[in-house]
Amino acid sequence: MDLDLTKEQKILMQSAKEFLKKECPVSLLREMKDDERGYPPALWKKMADLGWMGVMIPEAYGGIGGDFVDLSILLEAMGEVNCPGPFFSTIVLGALAVLTAGSEAQKKELLPKIADGELILALAIAETGAWYGSSGVAMTASAEKDEYVLNGTKLFVENAHIADYILCVARTGGIAGSEQGLTLFLVDGNTPGITCTLLETLAYDKQCEVVFDNVRVPGKHIIGEPDKAFGMLENLQEQAVVAKCTELVGCIQTAFDMTVAYAKERKQFNRPIGSFQAVQHHCANMVMDVDGARFITYKAAWEIAEGLPVSMDAAMAKAWTGNAAHRVTLLAHQIHGAIAFCEELDLHIYYRRAKAGEVFFGDCDYHLEKVARQLGL
Repeated sequence: MDLDLTKEQKILMQSAKEFLKKECPVSLLREMKDDERGYPPALWKKMADLGWMGVMIPEAYGGIGGDFVDLSILLEAMGEVNCPGPFFSTIVLGALAVLTAGSEAQKKELLPKIADGELILALAIAETGAWYGSSGVAMTASAEKDEYVLNGTKLFVENAHIADYILCVARTGGIAGSEQGLTLFLVDGNTPGITCTLLETLAYDKQCEVVFDNVRVPGKHIIGEPDKAFGMLENLQEQAVVAKCTELVGCIQTAFDMTVAYAKERKQFNRPIGSFQAVQHHCANMVMDVDGARFITYKAAWEIAEGLPVSMDAAMAKAWTGNAAHRVTLLAHQIHGAIAFCEELDLHIYYRRAKAGEVFFGDCDYHLEKVARQLGL
């Protein structure tokens, strides 16, 4: 296992951080939280021009043919500034699904447009009352000639209100709780019968409740094999949790940096508060959490890039990084004191993002159970 970045990846990391610090100040996130779209199209276009949308897309489909570590580098840089926009839902959840399970015709149709920044995608899995994962999907898709009719409600669908296509998981067979009978559909976002309602979220991101009322989808818009989407979805979600971990690493790195700088500047009893042992120990615990999260996350990212089994390491990365994000941002608030909870200070934004990421595609307990099962317990 070699976790050292290549020369090209180091250049990518440096250039991504420099670009985002210039183009994506925290003031932009504050502005976007009240913007219905949730992102500035001009920034999205610049990111597309840099080739970021096609980082994991092969050159044959208009991308740059990078691997999962390249993607992780970009996501960590985005996490450092809490970059707003549909990058995660479009590239991690959307493009990877099409790349993994789409037909050749679907790849040729969709991937070049994704790489150019022309399409925004969303993935709809979660439902009311369902546990994490896709086996609890109850939404139905009934076959009628060469179409399917979708009925049901999806929750927490990121960027569904602006998505050109919604990748929707529905049940074409089996019963709720079964791994059999799941099918992934590519649904045009403008199809009659789709109603998107923006939800109020902790992290200021744009998540939606999406109601499908007799939504008709052509049979040719199935991604992968009918009734057999469970395995592909599990693999996609494993990659998604590792990708989210890289975002969280960037998020808590910034929270840590802000806190150390504050501890050096803030004086109490005529000395910097960083000179007190309690604060020093807090900062030491924070840096161990940040570096530990980075190591375990990039180990899983490297395994994905190498095509190795990642189920256990992805679950360990999410369990550790989710908890680490909670601990780091909590200690950051404690060191800053009451000022940290003021709207004017940026730290609360990083706490919000960390808390939301902590439960993304499964909280710590859920992933600890997955690790235990891998151990045969």
